[in-house]
Amino acid sequence: MSNTYTQLHIQIVFAVKYRKNLISNSWKEELYKYMSGIIEHKQHKLLCINGVQDHIHILIGLRPHQALSDLVRDIKRSSSLWINEHKISQGKFAWQEGFGAFSYSKSHVPNVIRYIQNQEEHHQKQTFLDEYKAFLEKFEVDYDERFLFKELE
Repeated sequence: MSNTYTQLHIQIVFAVKYRKNLISNSWKEELYKYMSGIIEHKQHKLLCINGVQDHIHILIGLRPHQALSDLVRDIKRSSSLWINEHKISQGKFAWQEGFGAFSYSKSHVPNVIRYIQNQEEHHQKQTFLDEYKAFLEKFEVDYDERFLFKELE
């Protein structure tokens, strides 16, 4: 797209189905590399990726040629197929429906990167659900508790 100039920094957050602790330290780096490849193949810029056993945070420079929802769909679909084909998770792996996406100015990017890099430490003090609700409230996103990431019933 000639003559199109953008600076879109987006943090994407999504969870393992039922917020199960399925992402193992033994293979999470491989997962992040795989997801990075998807993002770069789609010509977006990966700035940071990290998470814990039940969810992932990804900070990207989003290019305007692809809708964010299409990119997240591609990341989730391809990565869950990859996990299941390689049989690296116990049982069938799936991502929860939906995702969160939050935009930042360039001046906030270094702080967001630090936040994402320190997920393990951060989640010793706060659950994923509390973290996610805090994001929604900070960014003034209206939400219905019934439709937040579901737990296994």
